[in-house]
Amino acid sequence: MDRVRVSQDHLVFCAGHFMIFPKGSEPLHGHNYRVAVALEGELQDDMVMDFVALKRLVKALVDELDHRVLLPAEHPRLRLTLREETVEAEVDGKRYLFPLEDVRILPIPNTSAEWLARHLAGQLRARLPSNLRLRALEVEVEESFGQSATYREEIDAAAATS
Repeated sequence: MDRVRVSQDHLVFCAGHFMIFPKGSEPLHGHNYRVAVALEGELQDDMVMDFVALKRLVKALVDELDHRVLLPAEHPRLRLTLREETVEAEVDGKRYLFPLEDVRILPIPNTSAEWLARHLAGQLRARLPSNLRLRALEVEVEESFGQSATYREEIDAAAATS
């Protein structure tokens, strides 16, 4: 099986977040996240996928998160209240008020690197050309040097092409 991978200096996003743990939540802070993507599949026109097209897709995804506060929509202890121009987030006795335009509310239970990798994989999968013959998709999110999480998804090529 052939594999292509993109990981470049412009596939990054700077974002604020806080993790919600079983016994509390951490302070609001930020990371300079780096994203790498790998696709495995059969060659089509001598490529798994064109590098330029793949980099454009990944860049568009990271740009959607860049310079935003990331909030998980699916954590049971986090209460989000959306108003006309603001988002109020309450968790464990802490209350945050953010301008709506500065926030990305993500359909995940927490903003860990693991969940961010899963989220980006789903977003990427939805935007990939339908004619690719993929067997697997992998997204790595590095939140600081030497500290990353990878989500790998096996793809049923027969189902994808039917």
